[in-house]
Amino acid sequence: MVTATRVLFAASEAYPLIKTGGLGDIAYSLPHALHQAGADVRLILPAYRAVLMQAQSMRILGWLDVRGAKRVHSVRVLEISHAQFAFPIYLVDIAALFDRPGNPYTQADGQDWGDNAERFTVFARAVADIAGDVLGTGWRADVVHANDWQTGLVPAFLRESVPHIKSVFTIHNMAYGGHFSLHEFNRLALPRHWWTTEGVEFYGGFSMLKAGIVYADEVTTVSPTYAGEICTAEFGYGMQGVLLAARHKLHGILNGIDEAVWNPASDVHLPAHYSANRRQPGKALNKQALLQHFNLPAHDAAMQVPLVGMVSRLVEQKGVDLILAALPHWLLHTPLNFVFVGTGDAWFEAQLREFAVNYPQRIAVFIGYDEALAHLVEAGADMFMMPSRFEPCGLNQMYSLRYGTPPIVYRTGGLADTVVDATPAHVMQGLANGFVFDELTTAALVATVDRALIAYTQPRIWQALVRTGMRQSFGWLHSAQAYLALYKGTDR
Repeated sequence: MVTATRVLFAASEAYPLIKTGGLGDIAYSLPHALHQAGADVRLILPAYRAVLMQAQSMRILGWLDVRGAKRVHSVRVLEISHAQFAFPIYLVDIAALFDRPGNPYTQADGQDWGDNAERFTVFARAVADIAGDVLGTGWRADVVHANDWQTGLVPAFLRESVPHIKSVFTIHNMAYGGHFSLHEFNRLALPRHWWTTEGVEFYGGFSMLKAGIVYADEVTTVSPTYAGEICTAEFGYGMQGVLLAARHKLHGILNGIDEAVWNPASDVHLPAHYSANRRQPGKALNKQALLQHFNLPAHDAAMQVPLVGMVSRLVEQKGVDLILAALPHWLLHTPLNFVFVGTGDAWFEAQLREFAVNYPQRIAVFIGYDEALAHLVEAGADMFMMPSRFEPCGLNQMYSLRYGTPPIVYRTGGLADTVVDATPAHVMQGLANGFVFDELTTAALVATVDRALIAYTQPRIWQALVRTGMRQSFGWLHSAQAYLALYKGTDR
């Protein structure tokens, strides 16, 4: 009898319990896809206050003593259930490290929590112990799937204590390396033999992300194109040599989206539903609702004007500076209206607010994140702006395609793997689903939006783009099978 692969999926956030970005979505949807494909999954998270408050049932699995920074923590390991999860969730409960309000990584002023090195080192030690069933629960992992720098030490601890358990480490964004000092390394009593250029040492400090790359049995990232990009100086953040050395175990597996949550035919956040085969009047009703939400004109003439949406972190990576530089041109020379939703760099936030104050009939801005509003923007906008300088995978372009809102993107990472430019040849072949530019300049962005505007005035072409995007599948089935194959591959 073939037993199911036992997967301990370790992450620092997971929708809907706690989410700051795309990792939260993936830590919800990928484990569910693995579960549906037959894996025996457990999700393990830190016991943040916000997560504990949402537990619907709870039992104590046991206690661990785990080394921290010049102290030992008594760790309570919990198993909780939640209506939106089809499998148990394990929590590493240490009040001194995780029982605090707000963002899991940063303080209210945006600065990192000063004890992040200890918080995520202790979490990683606990994950490795729990994977090996030190608590005697009878459930022992075959594979631990760790995600991003916050769990980067998990593969390293597994090597030390339970090397027969396979480790897979996924890089969601190379820009966040989990960098800490030699002083922190010593305070945490990490193994001295890790402190080498072939280990965790990185320019005089240490990197938890590098630890994951070096010590994991398999390393993945979230799109095939990004897997190649991070091996270059432009995208490698100083670790391109480490990644080239790990090329034999580096795999690019495209993220999926949860097609039950992100489905315009049944989305609980939308006032009207629609599908690829019946787009109207649902699509138009959502546009009207979005305009009314922001007190933008929503009369018949306004409904004919293209509406551009953006839901994003407002940071340079996302190309917000390009958009700000292009807005005066668009306001003067095009009929476009804009809706921006996001939070990030204070200067970008202020600039967008100023545009909204000066052009209240054409630009609306919401600073913050609102899940329901994000869904409404995807459904109600005519086009979706996503000119990211780099994008490991990106989810919003896939949401946009599924919601019939052609995306405008720079050719990078997962954007290059999912958006097919509306060239005449691609349109004729029925492949086009959006608009892509190849030069990272304001002029190139403006020219691409001009192309989108021309296409918008040609209903046959526009509806073909919308239909092609909506009929594509971006679910997790294929990617989940790729991960399962990786889990079951030959062990070290």
